[in-house]
Amino acid sequence: MAERRVNVGWAEGLHARPASIFVRAATAAGVPVTIAKAGGDPVNAASMLAVLALGAQGGEEVVLASDAEGADAALDRLAKLVSEGLEELPETV
Repeated sequence: MAERRVNVGWAEGLHARPASIFVRAATAAGVPVTIAKAGGDPVNAASMLAVLALGAQGGEEVVLASDAEGADAALDRLAKLVSEGLEELPETV
């Protein structure tokens, strides 16, 4: 299973707008991806309710994972989005 550990770059964490941006990117990734707080249970990264329920705060470590073929590229793009706290989806997502 491929995984990426990153710190949440949005000051407000994965709430409201940042969560929406992340979920859209995870859905567009084309592979199933999970997200979890470090040491926590993974949830579907394409589910807005699941991502909001994580309660991931700014600076907190999260783990993105997928066991699908082609997951490495998708996880790299999502990790960049989360760690840099981007306000818009990059064209490469």
